[in-house]
Amino acid sequence: MRQIPVDTSGATVMVAQPPQLKMRDKKTGQIALDGDTGDNLMTVDVLFVMNGNAEVIPVTVAEPGISGELAMGTPVALTGLVARPWENEFNGQKRHGISFRAVAVTSLVKAG
Repeated sequence: MRQIPVDTSGATVMVAQPPQLKMRDKKTGQIALDGDTGDNLMTVDVLFVMNGNAEVIPVTVAEPGISGELAMGTPVALTGLVARPWENEFNGQKRHGISFRAVAVTSLVKAG
């Protein structure tokens, strides 16, 4: 699968919604797992602000990659952020988009 590295060096990134378990199947409650490690996958909605534009994007990260208190509004660093184009067909309708995955989401607030 194609992966496109995302440069976050000029962006302000903060938590829009705290981490939540990513569901593989919402009907059955099955949790999504990392294919390599078997760790639970989490979704963190972040506000990504760059060049005067702001957008909330959901970022998937394995549970061990989440560190610090990630409450709403907390500034964070996104380590190893990549964008992955996707496409599928559901009920005869083609759908496509971009998903975001990071190695880590780390709070930039100093523990005190």
